[in-house]
Amino acid sequence: MTDVNKTIERMLADKKANRRDFMVGATATGMTATSASALWTTRAHAMEPKKGGHMRAGLNDSNTIDSLDPATFNATTMIAISRAFRDSLVEVGQDDSATPALAESWEASEDAKEWRFKLRSGVEFSNGKSLTTEDVIASINVHRGEESKSGAKGVFAGISDVTEDGKDVVVVKLTDGNADFPFLMTDYHMNILPSKDGKAEVLSDAGTGTYNLKHFEPGIRAELERNPNSWQSGDFGHVDSCEIVTILDDTARVNALLTGEVDVINRPEMKTIGRLKRVPTINIIDVESNLAFTHPMRTEAAPFDNLDFRLALKHSINREEFVEKVLFGYGTVGNDQPLGPKMASYDPDLTVDYDLDKAKYHLEKSGVADAAIKYQFADTAYSGAGDAAQLFLEDWNEVGINVGLQKEPKDGYWSNIWNVQPFCACYWGPRPIEDMILSIAYIGGAEWNDTNIDIKRVNELVVAARAELDQAKRVEMYREVQMLISTEGATIIPAFGKDIAAANKKVGIPAKLGGGWEMDGGHFIKRWWMT
Repeated sequence: MTDVNKTIERMLADKKANRRDFMVGATATGMTATSASALWTTRAHAMEPKKGGHMRAGLNDSNTIDSLDPATFNATTMIAISRAFRDSLVEVGQDDSATPALAESWEASEDAKEWRFKLRSGVEFSNGKSLTTEDVIASINVHRGEESKSGAKGVFAGISDVTEDGKDVVVVKLTDGNADFPFLMTDYHMNILPSKDGKAEVLSDAGTGTYNLKHFEPGIRAELERNPNSWQSGDFGHVDSCEIVTILDDTARVNALLTGEVDVINRPEMKTIGRLKRVPTINIIDVESNLAFTHPMRTEAAPFDNLDFRLALKHSINREEFVEKVLFGYGTVGNDQPLGPKMASYDPDLTVDYDLDKAKYHLEKSGVADAAIKYQFADTAYSGAGDAAQLFLEDWNEVGINVGLQKEPKDGYWSNIWNVQPFCACYWGPRPIEDMILSIAYIGGAEWNDTNIDIKRVNELVVAARAELDQAKRVEMYREVQMLISTEGATIIPAFGKDIAAANKKVGIPAKLGGGWEMDGGHFIKRWWMT
């Protein structure tokens, strides 16, 4: 292939390019305007969704203890399955806005303490049951109250009451105002489920989504078929059927794509990106994201209860090296703040110096310099977690911190290691707004507060920011939260990454991909198609 042809092919493959950009670039290579226009028209037709076909996806991030109970969801496979056969009241659209789903509209009181969601009419579950306000109320209540074990319990802690107003309006009352409340309803735990006797049937395979769940083996595979009665069937649900198989091993997942065993994978091993880019039948999909690579230290366990010891670990992390050698450039340096670069309040000026002398100072000041600690990881935590552990160890050894590395089995990592053991590798998938990550992981007492940190000022600011209707003031509150968590918290966040996937070119990808989670916000099954 000539250099000119390669240039034309790259321009056609650029999903961000518009017709004008392509015409200017193509004619600059010597191509006639007529030929360039014809190529662009062909490309446009190729990007139009087509109905039919079978999609096979090989996904990381699944466990044999996975369940259809949305309160237990914590990883991509269950998120993708649930977003295919169930719906939420609101979803993150492909333009990253809060988009109507089962709620066709909503309105708030002036103080944003009461939100009224009008339900879409004529919606049925796949078992023939009509959607009712009782189903919605019961589904919300799964994540509320002292007895709830939901991972989203912190997200919905501000709800004081949920009631109905007639047959098609659900009224949600909040203890404090929340200007971003509709975004909370996009949380991946917030599946709308059928109910019976006022209780949500959390294990039901009946949903209102674009697909019906036909087979489910936790941590192994799932099969879905298009739901012809879906309320979204005119716009989404392009493939006839989809099969998801769990492939936890990074190399095996890439090989399955290359050999044609699957059509699409999430999280290709970063060290293979260069090789995959050179394969003419493969597309690399990368989306700017608030994805955070985190390394929580549980503060109830010594020596991680010691701030100076934590600072010693933090200042000995070479963050630029992490982006370069672990993420292969697909990321942005993080400085132990949990709010990512796509959020309005992200503070790019916040820094944690890579300073081994400063790390040694804090280690000596801690009074526990001789403490021996264990760092646990698995590649299911994030691709390259093992390589990152080796980079960390080199600097920790130079500082004089006694760290032992322990690689853990992939299956069971999220139930046996994360949020259990004192120090481990982790990642937090992207959320669209600040409160969705702060309330679930950084408020004292939150179910998924994986460091058990409890900073009084942070708790106060998060609650106050929810109710603050002035965007500028809310941003300043969240910037103070970032500073406090960075300097006093117990999470090492060396970088924010991009959402990376790889697909055979037989898979049609929309020009815009939604955020809120990887794989088009978790909606790839219903939004992507086979060409």
